[in-house]
Amino acid sequence: MERFPIVEVTAEPELEPYWSAAREGRLVLARCSVCGATPWMPRPFCSTHPRAVVEWIETGGRATIYSWTTVMKGEGVFKDSSPYVLAVVELEDGPRILTNVVTGDDEHLCIGQPVSAVFDHRAAGGSILRFITDDARTGTPLAGAQHGN
Repeated sequence: MERFPIVEVTAEPELEPYWSAAREGRLVLARCSVCGATPWMPRPFCSTHPRAVVEWIETGGRATIYSWTTVMKGEGVFKDSSPYVLAVVELEDGPRILTNVVTGDDEHLCIGQPVSAVFDHRAAGGSILRFITDDARTGTPLAGAQHGN
């Protein structure tokens, strides 16, 4: 994850359950007690039921790549991080998330590929959620994967 910049995060007090779990390497989502919605970004209310209580639920952190692209020229704090993968991943037990994917081989990413939540703990003020492919976790490239983005 060293390719990504170290960013500053403002951890709002009402989102402490999310940030606390992130510091521990766990992914939690706010779930509406009325409709069961688990939106992304985490927030302490439901947009459909603003008076409902939200409960913070832990997810398994497993997802699949829904869409992705390789950014060849980043901007702002990401200008020296290129190339990097920007993706939408779909959690097995929750919403779709716009995120970075850490991979050992950008050439072998594919739609539907499994990924797992990881946290970059270098950020000042909070841990940044990213996802990692199994090959990056083990250091083994995926054989026979189909391209798609």
